[in-house]
Amino acid sequence: MTFRIAHASEQIEASVRRQVECEMPAVALGQTALLLVGAKPGDKLKLTGFLAAKSLKSRTPVLHVNTIEFVEGMNHGI
Repeated sequence: MTFRIAHASEQIEASVRRQVECEMPAVALGQTALLLVGAKPGDKLKLTGFLAAKSLKSRTPVLHVNTIEFVEGMNHGI
């Protein structure tokens, strides 16, 4: 399953607060992909995995999701 994730947070860089936002493509396979079926756009998730190039020709990073945690008390049947 391919999808896009959005990240927004406040970080400290050189002792200065900075708003950080980005979007990136992601992929989940097998049982991990089945867990995502219950997620809706805007749901807050904690994802872990690794970054890899999209392909040999496209070096764009893609997050390959290994684990998913639904945040804010949502359990989606887990």
